[in-house]
Amino acid sequence: MTERLRALPAVDRLAAELRDATPAEAVSAARAVVAERRRELLEGADDDADLLARARARLRPSLRRVLNATGVIIHTNLGRAPLAPAAADAVAAAAGGYVNLELDLVSGRRGGRDEHAGRLLRELTGAQDALVVNNGAAAALLATAALAGPGRGIAVSRGELVEIGGGFRIPDVVRQAGSRLVEVGTTNRTRAGDYAEALRSGRADVVLRVHQANFRTVGFVEGVTIEELCSLGAPVIDDVGSGALASLPELAGEPPVQASVAAGAAVVCFSGDKLLGGPQAGILVGTAEAVGACRRHPLARALRAGRLPIAALAATLALYRDPARALREVPVLAMLACGQEELGRRADRLAAAVGGGVVASVARVGGGALPLLELPGPVVALPGEPEALARELRTGEPAVVGRIADRRLLLDPRTLRDEELDDVAAAVSAARLRLGVAGAG
Repeated sequence: MTERLRALPAVDRLAAELRDATPAEAVSAARAVVAERRRELLEGADDDADLLARARARLRPSLRRVLNATGVIIHTNLGRAPLAPAAADAVAAAAGGYVNLELDLVSGRRGGRDEHAGRLLRELTGAQDALVVNNGAAAALLATAALAGPGRGIAVSRGELVEIGGGFRIPDVVRQAGSRLVEVGTTNRTRAGDYAEALRSGRADVVLRVHQANFRTVGFVEGVTIEELCSLGAPVIDDVGSGALASLPELAGEPPVQASVAAGAAVVCFSGDKLLGGPQAGILVGTAEAVGACRRHPLARALRAGRLPIAALAATLALYRDPARALREVPVLAMLACGQEELGRRADRLAAAVGGGVVASVARVGGGALPLLELPGPVVALPGEPEALARELRTGEPAVVGRIADRRLLLDPRTLRDEELDDVAAAVSAARLRLGVAGAG
């Protein structure tokens, strides 16, 4: 160990090899890498390490471009929904200088940051008011805290006491809001009378409906429509999950936001970065009174969205004014609606470029949305050992992520744009070259 420690390069010598960095950047990266390696050796490491490669990697941004060939459209690990070009342009414009985030340019007085997306949300959903926070979970928490709050009861069906990703559970949301959870019905069957009894007895003051976004109960089941819930006379919070604003056959299993607003829900909560196809955001639409209560709650400031998500969200929502344009330009919707002929053309082109075969497979929506929906289509199967090739593709530049099934690495063209196919082909060729396998030309 002593010899290996002595063999560590001096920081200035390692830094001198980082010719593409400024001297200060190079020294910072070299110092960190040498210190990291020293710790590893003291802990018993006996492998060889390329410290120069580590230092170069440290200088690169850790957030890197990834080509999604998994066939999972809303891939949480890859940032969920890719933005439409109009939304990406709006983010770049908002990031490059100052914007009127909270300034009314006509009066010169302070304005509301919610208005930039809020006017579009009112127009598209028919809601009286709208509020944007930083994610869907925040929207549910804020609505619960503002409309119920300490000492009040929230009626939730036992079949909707769900957990979403990261251990976020509805009972915990109610508890964090300081409210009292009132369970009604059973796991598989809940009726309007179950809610009515909880409200009549004084055990509950507010009703919370939670969409089964990432799972389904089937068989001997019964639920209550949003119209029935709103007829009970108590404020209704409707967490519809993924935010389906478009009209597509593939979205038939999702509750439309507009229908919940029309039914009279006090607040409808949904995400911006799932089926809506925009940035990470939590959206609350509903009555002026209920959304106003959410806006005035102390949590609202802690959970508010910044200018870049608001810019992206407003640009995405603007596309929905023309449904046909939204289907073309919002990537999530375009991937969902992509026809077999187009998918086949992409698959054939990619297969010819990488020396793979076209086989039938199934893509998924992902992101905790439409868990039963299967999207059949052609994919490209690459020959060779799948694990090693997948690893090389993930660590290349740009990174390419596919999926392994039946001991083959598959590349799904549904989640790849036309202009990305050549980049994927080049990445496959480079990965094979590094592995020293055939077809690396």
